[in-house]
Amino acid sequence: MTIEGLYQEYKACGCRVTTDSRAISGGEMFIALKGDNFDGNEYALKALEAGAARAVVDDGSAAAASGDPRVIAVPDGFDALRSLARHHRRNCLGDNHLTVLGLTGTNGKTTTKELIRAVLSAKYRVTATEGNLNNDIGVPLSLLKITPETELAVIEMGASHPDDIKHLVDVCEPDCGLITNVGKAHLLGFGSFEGVKQAKGQLYDFIAAHGGEVFVNVDDDNLRAMAGERAGLSIIPYGMDYNGAEVVPPTPEHPFLRIRLGDREINTSLVGAYNAMNVLAALCIGCHFEVPFDDAVAAVEAYTPSNNRSQMQKTERNTLILDAYNANPSSMGVALDSFALMEAPRKVALLGDMRELGNNSLQEHVKVVEKIAASDFEACLVGEEFGKALEVAGMPANVLGHFASSDELAGWLQEHPLAGACVLVKGSRGIRMEKTVPAL
Repeated sequence: MTIEGLYQEYKACGCRVTTDSRAISGGEMFIALKGDNFDGNEYALKALEAGAARAVVDDGSAAAASGDPRVIAVPDGFDALRSLARHHRRNCLGDNHLTVLGLTGTNGKTTTKELIRAVLSAKYRVTATEGNLNNDIGVPLSLLKITPETELAVIEMGASHPDDIKHLVDVCEPDCGLITNVGKAHLLGFGSFEGVKQAKGQLYDFIAAHGGEVFVNVDDDNLRAMAGERAGLSIIPYGMDYNGAEVVPPTPEHPFLRIRLGDREINTSLVGAYNAMNVLAALCIGCHFEVPFDDAVAAVEAYTPSNNRSQMQKTERNTLILDAYNANPSSMGVALDSFALMEAPRKVALLGDMRELGNNSLQEHVKVVEKIAASDFEACLVGEEFGKALEVAGMPANVLGHFASSDELAGWLQEHPLAGACVLVKGSRGIRMEKTVPAL
């Protein structure tokens, strides 16, 4: 079947698609994907029984040989998903061109994407990546949610291997783009910090090759250099120094991020000075797309973070800063720096391992232990990597203990309850540091 034929089948399914046979609501197209530990082809007929209108499966699968007229056989389901998404991105508005903004970076991607969505939605009908569905499956699915009413699309792209961004930009074909930052994350996959820059820079490469524009934090030496290396790349600058902005120091009465920009004070519901750059990126993009400044600021101020990302939560005993969705050396460093600036009678950081750092893991965890030792707050450390770091660096006097798991720490907190404290909770996703929250 040609891609146009598959696209017509997709439209006949109401432009609804899923790759999860458990999420069938009726009438959609099910696309079977195959991975190292799963094979969606095995569930295709069950998806049809559950109400799917069509099932796209691999040639040679049992479903392809079933004779069911609702089954569409293709050489590879994953390639079909990517091709369908690209075709939809190009044709969803008919003869009109849809502007797509591509977004990647080491830290802050999802928060920045949500801020951009909020700002642009003040003027336009926006389709954006839901949650953090930013991988080789999530990006095509995000594109397939674009409707004829969409005026702008914001597509978040994640990467943990050298060519991930290249594959994703080849599908979403961004007209403009933003790299939030580049830092030490997924070093096991990228090999080095230079590998991170090369991988993220593939967004700049695509946009430079297609005459687009990038929004660049020109205060950041790495981003400024990366943009400058791409001949002919059109740069739209922003930055704390560039824009003359400053962060208003947090206080117990005003713990959230406040930014002074000219004669305007922007009051957010975000925690951490590191989010100031994310706010400025959203405002810069809003300005470029002619969103009135007052409307853009109102959208930023109305945005409330979720999903354990820079959230502040008050319990009966403590004030929590939940940043437990992920952690790497870059995000851990800025989170601890921001935490150190906060004013509170007692501050305790509950920190879990930073994963996927390869040969750099011990060195990076030792740096965190040394930063804690030089700080004015207490800490509890969780995970095998922090255990190794403590063997090298020693146990600082302000570290209350080391725990094998977040469950173990939660149990300790039940027996040694914290009260009247400001508590930072941060760690890689696999450590599940949010398990400590009920004990706080």
